[in-house]
Amino acid sequence: MEKKMRVMTEKPLNAETPIEYLRSWITDNSVFFKRNQGQFMETPIELSDWKLSIEGLVEKELTLNFEDIRRMPKVEVADTLECSGNSRSLFKDKASGNPWTIGGVGNAIWGGIWLKELLDRAGLKDNAKHVSFEGLDKPLGSAGIKFIRSIPLEKASSSTLLVYEMNGKPLPLKHGYPLRALALGWTGANCVKWLHKITMLDRPYEGFFMDKVYRIFQKGEDPKSGEVVKDITVKSIITEPIKGETLPAGIVPVRGSAYTGEAGIQQVEVSVDDGKTWKAAELIGLQQPYAWRHWEYLWDVKKKGEYTIMARATDTQGRRQPENAHWNVLGYGNNGIREHAIVVHIV
Repeated sequence: MEKKMRVMTEKPLNAETPIEYLRSWITDNSVFFKRNQGQFMETPIELSDWKLSIEGLVEKELTLNFEDIRRMPKVEVADTLECSGNSRSLFKDKASGNPWTIGGVGNAIWGGIWLKELLDRAGLKDNAKHVSFEGLDKPLGSAGIKFIRSIPLEKASSSTLLVYEMNGKPLPLKHGYPLRALALGWTGANCVKWLHKITMLDRPYEGFFMDKVYRIFQKGEDPKSGEVVKDITVKSIITEPIKGETLPAGIVPVRGSAYTGEAGIQQVEVSVDDGKTWKAAELIGLQQPYAWRHWEYLWDVKKKGEYTIMARATDTQGRRQPENAHWNVLGYGNNGIREHAIVVHIV
């Protein structure tokens, strides 16, 4: 199925969703972007062999099997998940990492349980402040560094799921079967797949994938001094028309998606004259917390020529996309209006 996708690396598998598959409010599992740091198993683990442990700063260590998880109250939530490095290649100045365009994002209906339910069962010690996640994937490279990430307890206990379904189907192997963490509204780096161990800590987990990457820093700075990449920044993407397309004069539908992590989308505006003037787009389709919002602008164009189309979103907290994104070494959080502009030709 990866043949449909733009594969950047095979080992580890990193592939982005083609633009035409981003036009649906729900992104199909088969073309949902794949982002990995390690090597996952080629065949799914037998559920009878899988266990989830909860340990560290807890009153009672827990070990659960898959049926234990399934017997807990189920939650279904729409959540737009984005790779931290999505749109990295759109920066004018090159940033390090996989050259994502806009396809490192997707929206799905996730089924699972609230993480808080398990933390309450285990009982937390007073100094438990952070939750680390470890998956079953294996490190690639001689250093043997496991992909382990932690999130603050506040996030873990308020809006984080452990999910075993994706769009009504068992979680696909490439998306973390049988269980993955899902910190709603936060980037994919915070949502460990193939989950098998949760550890309560008194501080953020210390390790390569917490301290050296998924940090926003500039050249010459210590990565650990940079801000940790957490929530998704407000952003709009244009999915129709596509960059470089030639179109007849008349009504040209300009459509796309806007998303903003833990907030909602208040407004989307479109410019067809390189940012000189802006018109309000219509917010269309479903509206759900943590999920992207579709928008549409019907552009009545009469003159032939080359046009630069841009979109900008404002969220319910009053944050609006910047004209240009803030460059950083690893190219995280590119939500710049101009970086996402497209040029079309009217004939």
